[in-house]
Amino acid sequence: MTRLEAGDAAPEFSLSDQNDETVSLSDFRGRKLIVFCYPAAMTPGCTKEACDFRDSIAPLRAAGYAVIGLSPDPVAKLAKFAEKESLSYPLLSDPDKSVLTAYGAYGEKKLYGKTVTGVIRSTFVIDEQGLIEAARYNVKATGHVASLRKLLGV
Repeated sequence: MTRLEAGDAAPEFSLSDQNDETVSLSDFRGRKLIVFCYPAAMTPGCTKEACDFRDSIAPLRAAGYAVIGLSPDPVAKLAKFAEKESLSYPLLSDPDKSVLTAYGAYGEKKLYGKTVTGVIRSTFVIDEQGLIEAARYNVKATGHVASLRKLLGV
């Protein structure tokens, strides 16, 4: 499994969001972007992480960052998740996991001591030119956004 590092080109994507509208990486060229990859909408850890991004969206946007969530969930589930939790940023559906795989956020991981294949909770900071500024893998749902804000000085 390939992992991205600072300076790598962010893999391109065009996926449907919770409103069934296409969102592409190229839409964000010239802007800074945070992409966080999570296993499943409406689970406790993923809800905590998504709500932490929601609660930090104003300072992140003020610092010039857009935020996108990415999971293999279907569009309909993402729509329910966004509405239930008042999420004000795009949640992208990657049902075939091709984008998650391209970002190194899908593959073998340890879960309760067992090796399983699934989404690896990861976050990527992408600069205005589409290059990876930071790639964090196996992040914790709780406290991750605060750690990321500290890294970014936001």
